[in-house]
Amino acid sequence: MLINKTKPAKKPMHVRKGDKVIVTTGQYKSNEPREVLKVDAETGKIIVQGVNLRWKHQKRSQQNPKGGRVQLEQPMPASKVLLFSEKLGKGTRTKIQVVGDKKVRVGVKCGTKFD
Repeated sequence: MLINKTKPAKKPMHVRKGDKVIVTTGQYKSNEPREVLKVDAETGKIIVQGVNLRWKHQKRSQQNPKGGRVQLEQPMPASKVLLFSEKLGKGTRTKIQVVGDKKVRVGVKCGTKFD
């Protein structure tokens, strides 16, 4: 039996690395804007600064002679965040508009251009 092992198609992401976002659900829900550190379009997950923290136990090594525990951000679904709009002062959904030759992300309620 043959199994087709093709990669899943990349999902279009409404956030990019360096964007300011608002977490909308879960333990870290707040209106405080946070920065996106990494985006994985294949899995649809992102890493946000200071959100979804987990403890990682590290062995002693030359770089880390004491070893110990470190808190690291873990991936979370991109659907759990909204882009932060300076104009509104809160999160906003986005749509894609074609301006000239480029596609630009635009806030639905405020019209803010994010690119």
